[in-house]
Amino acid sequence: MAAALQIPKSTKALVLRKAAQAAKPLYHDAVLEDRPLPELKPGHVLVRIHAAAFNHRDHWIRKGMYPGLGFGSVFGADGAGVVVASADRNDALLHQRVFLVPMRGWERHPDAPESRFYILGGGNVTPLGTFTQYVVVERDQVISTPEHLDDVHAAAWPLGAVTAWRATMVNGAVQSGDNVLITGIGGGVALIALQLCIARGANVYVTSGNADKIRRAVALGAKGGVSYKDDDWNKQLAQLLKQNGASALSAVIDAGGGDIMGKTSGILKPGGRVVVYGMHANPDVKMTMREVLKNQKLLGSTMGSKQDLLDATAFLAAHKIVPVVSEVLDGLASAQRGFEILARGEQFGKVVIRVAQAKMSPAKL
Repeated sequence: MAAALQIPKSTKALVLRKAAQAAKPLYHDAVLEDRPLPELKPGHVLVRIHAAAFNHRDHWIRKGMYPGLGFGSVFGADGAGVVVASADRNDALLHQRVFLVPMRGWERHPDAPESRFYILGGGNVTPLGTFTQYVVVERDQVISTPEHLDDVHAAAWPLGAVTAWRATMVNGAVQSGDNVLITGIGGGVALIALQLCIARGANVYVTSGNADKIRRAVALGAKGGVSYKDDDWNKQLAQLLKQNGASALSAVIDAGGGDIMGKTSGILKPGGRVVVYGMHANPDVKMTMREVLKNQKLLGSTMGSKQDLLDATAFLAAHKIVPVVSEVLDGLASAQRGFEILARGEQFGKVVIRVAQAKMSPAKL
């Protein structure tokens, strides 16, 4: 018997539905529906979701630009709340605050997923998603929320964190004293990467097309930044490095792709690393013999393992890092506003839906 007095039979959830009209550009529907909750089976818990966060992939899913769409599945990879029921009445997770592991198929292998890898929300492998009041999930696929975070900030952590941790600490091998460039500051992954590198003791520089985002990154601890809209941004960055007594970058953490190697090779130390985790600029990433002869490395980095997320969360707890939240929306019915914010690209940090009020302390800055 599940360990709870009253277990809900259904939940309201935001569901991906095929666009009702053949409009151009294509934008599939996000529909708030009542969904039945599956029976609690051994090894599963029921989580009441207090907060769920958007990722850019949610916007791309509605645009039909993400592979493996699952019409009828629930949106959202990131969610945090409390375990309210379990198939085991003595489960130690009962009444504990947790966030969901946002992906499956990669537990701990150091190089790549052990099996088919997929992310929760909007996909055709599982109907599971976090834009819901309640979710039944495997008990080994939730992680205890660090005490210094409230649920809104915990929801802003998982998918961005596992991506940023693997890009910076695993593939980028960032160490204290390194000079690191993070491109496209303002998005959730880039901001978490910034926070992780600063906590590690690195000197961080950023690029953005928005001067205010650069100023806000500096307020978070970045040494400076340049606009990628300027053709000579790499030369401007070289001057910034020189002003700070540095001769070269140790690593570049990039979300754009394209000619990032060509732009940074001249200011990247021999043996330095360029880690690409996105393709916002161009999916074709170029590398020439110029970089080879300098022993410079180009590394692809996609998401990460559950172990990476556990390591990142332990680091977050030790350094009391609080993920940056751009806007908090109230209730699942306000989700359309979140999609509009993502479409404009003006956010600095994560957009989070407060699904349910929780009795909790605010994040401790």
